[in-house]
Amino acid sequence: MKLRYLLLIILILITSVAGCTTDTYSRYTYEFIGAFDTTIQIIGYAKKQKDFETMADYAYNRFMELHKLFDIYNDYEGINNIKTINDNAGIKPVKVGKEIIDLLLSAREWYFKTNGKCNIALGSVLSIWHEYRNAGIQNPADAKLPPLSQLQEAAKYTDIDKVIINEKESTVYLEDKNMRLDVGAVAKGYSTELVVSELLEKGYDNFAISSGGNVRVTGKPLTSGRNKWGVGIQDPEGDVHDPDEPSLDIVYVNDMSVVTSGDYQRTYIVNGKKYHHLIDPETLMPAEYFTAVTVICGDSGFADFMSTTLFLTPYEEGLELAEKLNVDAVWIFRDGFIRTTPNAKQMMKKLGGATGN
Repeated sequence: MKLRYLLLIILILITSVAGCTTDTYSRYTYEFIGAFDTTIQIIGYAKKQKDFETMADYAYNRFMELHKLFDIYNDYEGINNIKTINDNAGIKPVKVGKEIIDLLLSAREWYFKTNGKCNIALGSVLSIWHEYRNAGIQNPADAKLPPLSQLQEAAKYTDIDKVIINEKESTVYLEDKNMRLDVGAVAKGYSTELVVSELLEKGYDNFAISSGGNVRVTGKPLTSGRNKWGVGIQDPEGDVHDPDEPSLDIVYVNDMSVVTSGDYQRTYIVNGKKYHHLIDPETLMPAEYFTAVTVICGDSGFADFMSTTLFLTPYEEGLELAEKLNVDAVWIFRDGFIRTTPNAKQMMKKLGGATGN
């Protein structure tokens, strides 16, 4: 069965360089569904198929572990995860693994370094939107927006300072019983970066991982005449479910992450208008500045966090923030107009004339 790709970013190399490998290496691909509710693809080069399969098997198992740890909806036997923390809000600290501690510390640090638009403590608000969105998808004729009064009440319990992280004891405690964590804006990118780092430590290189709208590449494609990976930014006006849809542009990079947040994922329709899942913490409504924002930087977790942050931020403020934090970005406005940081433009094939050499 042909898999449906719920991707904003696609790896151009999947289709464009098949068979163009060096004499000693062959190109292999592997993909699976299950972790973080998306299709995860791995592309790599190896002298023996078994070597690639060993790498891909490790990545698969690690992604599935991390999915369980960062899950806010399901319990797993023998695992304390984000849901466990939420279930014990206002009751007691929960002992968790290093991966959760590190993720929460990073997200909190990034929150204070930016403008606070991306808040892992916004779960009480996001859970309401999740409930109404699911109901609207299941019964479109009766789709409704959450009452603003309900959202405003939930917003009272989103203070990130009340997320108490004890590194020494490896515990997390939510001080208020109404608080909820939601790490959806960062967990997928953070997990991708973690898996890539672990694979690099094991000696693997020259591979790419695409997890939904997150792409992380290492080294270079071992193909004739190619020194950079080509990552396609999918056209928001096209069919985002079609892997053969022509790209809006192509970004050429090495050892970088290319992550996009868009307004056409996890949507539902109320009275003829489409509503997406990226909620502005100030208005408590889906942001309407852009159709998509792509961030290019070294760390996939930070790129994931920043793509959400910039999507929820007006352009001028976002540009200043991107320049301050040394990340490159591409903004696609709702009228189709595109703006970029200067360096991002130089990486792009159509806008900047970049090549894969």
